[in-house]
Amino acid sequence: MSGLLEGKRLLVTGVLTDDSLAFSAARHAQEQGAQVVLSGAGRGLRLTQRVAKHLPDPPDVLELDVTQPEHIATVRAALERRWGALDGIVHAIAFAPAEALGGGFMDAGWEVVSTAVEISAFSLKLLAAGLRPLMVAAGGGSIVGLDFDATVAWPGYDWMGVAKAALESTARYLARDLGPDNIRVNLVAAGPVRTVAAKSIPGFSLFEDVWDGRAPLGWDINDPDPVGRACVALLSDWFPATTGEMLHVDGGYHAMGA
Repeated sequence: MSGLLEGKRLLVTGVLTDDSLAFSAARHAQEQGAQVVLSGAGRGLRLTQRVAKHLPDPPDVLELDVTQPEHIATVRAALERRWGALDGIVHAIAFAPAEALGGGFMDAGWEVVSTAVEISAFSLKLLAAGLRPLMVAAGGGSIVGLDFDATVAWPGYDWMGVAKAALESTARYLARDLGPDNIRVNLVAAGPVRTVAAKSIPGFSLFEDVWDGRAPLGWDINDPDPVGRACVALLSDWFPATTGEMLHVDGGYHAMGA
């Protein structure tokens, strides 16, 4: 199937390397006919600019630090000048200080925790609210966030797990409030993929060791492709009545009891 996103205008955040989940989403989106703009922040901006050249049609990169409210206004203005409207957003933004991960759950203070929640969860609301006028101008659209299932406690994931739980709840409330604008909000709960971000999580190897054996479809920790394809599907018009959903793309691991 081709042309699933023909004519769609998308903002894809969180592309740092060509093994990232967001890169896979951007690549598949372009292959399906979408026009794509990337965003990057801080020291990662240069990485985003560099990896953008590896996409089939190297896109422009806008600076977007979600802790700087003026950046969202600047991005909105840039996209309005470029397209006048926006059909979709991929939210792949997450960060937690080292103190929030790796077994220090009981010791982490609010400053550390608030950073994780602000960047990993509240940013979804900021993006949705800031870019809402452009999506209304398009007649609606789709926001897809990348998630790691927070319905259970994971080894070493600690406060990032709490931040992901907040992301999941935020997505449901956004689905409620943006539904009248025909804007859908869904999450893709990915299985573990060996990205730069994942490698920074203490104990990530524990996921690697068990996931493939328990997932009934198997799981390749080096392959972001299934996640990218799922993002494209949710960005397309093929899910017109699906919102507030968390779609597991994990080989079926989440459904197995043992």
